[in-house]
This record gives sequence, C-alpha cells and structure tokens, in this order.
Amino acid sequence: MKRILVKILLVFVAGLTSCGGYNSIVKSTDNNLKYDKALEYYESGDYVKASSLLEAVIPSLRGTEKGEEGLYKLAMAHFENEDYELAKSYFTTYSRGYPKGKYIEDAHYYIGYSFYKNSPDVKLDQTNTKKAIESFLSFSEKFPQSKRLPEVAKYLTELQEKLAEKEYNSALLYYKLGDYMGNNYLSAVVTATNALKLYPESKFKEELYFLVLKSKFMQAEKSVESKIKDRYRDTVDEYYNFINEFPNSQYKKEADRMFKKAQKSIE
Repeated sequence: MKRILVKILLVFVAGLTSCGGYNSIVKSTDNNLKYDKALEYYESGDYVKASSLLEAVIPSLRGTEKGEEGLYKLAMAHFENEDYELAKSYFTTYSRGYPKGKYIEDAHYYIGYSFYKNSPDVKLDQTNTKKAIESFLSFSEKFPQSKRLPEVAKYLTELQEKLAEKEYNSALLYYKLGDYMGNNYLSAVVTATNALKLYPESKFKEELYFLVLKSKFMQAEKSVESKIKDRYRDTVDEYYNFINEFPNSQYKKEADRMFKKAQKSIE
C-alpha cells in the first residue's frame, strides 16, 4: 500500500513539475527556446502544447527556415488534434507562403484531407465534401507523380459516392411526394437524370435509372387525358433505356409490369 501511495505521489509531483516547466516556457521571451520546446512537444505527441508555443513564435520566424518548419508543424499539430478547420487554414497559409517549400506536396494533400475529415453525414450540407473533391483533384493535377495518388483516388470515389447518394435521396423524396402540391415526379426525373450525368459510375446507377422509369410511369398514370399517351410513350422509351443498361436488373419484374401497362395504353 505504501509503495502505491509513493508512486501516486511521484506521478503527481512529476505532473506539477511538467506544468511548471511548460508555464515557464510560455512566459519566456526567448523565441528560440519556445520553438525548440514546441518541436520537442510535437515529437512526443503533445500537440496541444506544441501548437500553443508555435502559434506564439511563428510571426517572429516568418521568412526563415524555422518559420517554414514551424508553420507546417503547427498545421500538423492541429490536424493531429482533430481541429481540421484550423489545420486546413494553416496548411493553406503554408502553401501560399512557401509555394516551393519542403512540405508543399504534403500541405496540398492535407488541405484536401482536412476537408475530407470534415465531410459530414450524407443527410447534411455537403459543402466540405465538394471542397474536398476540388482540393484532391487540384492535388492530382499539381503532383501527377505523387505516391499519394492511389490514396487520393480512393477518397475521391468515396466522396463522389456520398454526393451521388444525396442526389438519389433527393430524387427519391420527390418521387414519394408524388403529385402533392405539384408535379414532383418531374423533379424526381430531373434530379436523378442530373445525378447520372454527374456520377455515371456510381453504385447508385441502377437505382437512379429505375427511379427515372418509375417517375415517368407515375407521371403518365397521373396525367390529364391530353398528355397521357405522350407520357406513356416516354415511359416505354425509358423502359428500353433501363433494360439496355441493366438486362438482368433486380427490378426487371416491376419494370416489365410498367412497360406492359404503358404499351397497352398507347395501342
């Protein structure tokens, strides 16, 4: 029991000593000391203390080798602390201040990766998702020989699928709203068709094609007499588009049912 109490006391004293040491560094007017200690904290994984000290000394080191190194490490420290918004801001500052710097490729990569990390659930606003895509595409153009390209390609696919899913969900919502307060089937067709143009290789491709077919069929079903035949003809055309793309579709049985009714209606 005494040994355990001694160990606890030693840990407590060590903590006090550590805090005291850090506080004295913060109060110091020696920027070189702060910089050196910041790198020590960074290497030991204490990114909070590292970022605090680096933010204090970076302005006085601007334009120097230490300034470049410190700015990049500051950005990385915020990234490791999962403050991706602040990290992105510092990586951007680095890329503008040191366009040919030692860490320029990494800085551009982490700008995109920070946006990627802040990409929210598909139900929420996808501004950061779109910015991540833009940043990763820009990275691919700037560094065509980068070893990170396979990784970037994987992230791009994931991000584009998220946008495709959001568009599919929007189109599906229009379909479910039907003719409530207007022709929502037309909105479903437009939204799904645009998604197919933007994300032609998406895993939601079959669902989007089928949703266009269903929406056109329902437009015909709900049409006034003067438009019904034209809309059923449009449904027949869309059926052929769908079957040509997915001859063995899981939705073929339902698609065939709509086709038969549409064709019978225009005879």
